[in-house]
Amino acid sequence: MIAPDPALTIRRASPHEPGAAALLHQSHALMQALYPPEQNHFLSLDALAAPGILFFLAEEGATALGTGALALRPGYGEVKSLFTAEAARGRGVAAALLATLEAEARAASLPWLRLETGPGLDAAHRLYTRAGFTPCGPFGAYEESPGSLFFEKALS
Repeated sequence: MIAPDPALTIRRASPHEPGAAALLHQSHALMQALYPPEQNHFLSLDALAAPGILFFLAEEGATALGTGALALRPGYGEVKSLFTAEAARGRGVAAALLATLEAEARAASLPWLRLETGPGLDAAHRLYTRAGFTPCGPFGAYEESPGSLFFEKALS
């Protein structure tokens, strides 16, 4: 696993902050290029700012490098909007964000951390596996779909 850059900071933020919004728009554009609309499950900026969502921004100085959110669901936390700027990939940004989300889920006494992702995002799949996630079936409102892969990690 890549150790995060010591200059990296992660803080609670608003998805509407310019740096966060720019990264989220990049993430949404990538998902729209890879998958049809019915297979895109990303949250809008407004949804990421709603109660029950903890949104985080990874930065180096004033430069936004990555985003991640924890959706607090009954009985589990869901990883949403985990994204790293292309120029910052390979520096441990996503791993640091994922560790932050896991720590928040543990602090909330959630027994599970779950996520939905798409096929073909191999670097993300490797990250989740290294972090202890295992494949699972659909959860919450998700349904089985060729455009979705599901992972979970027991926290208790």
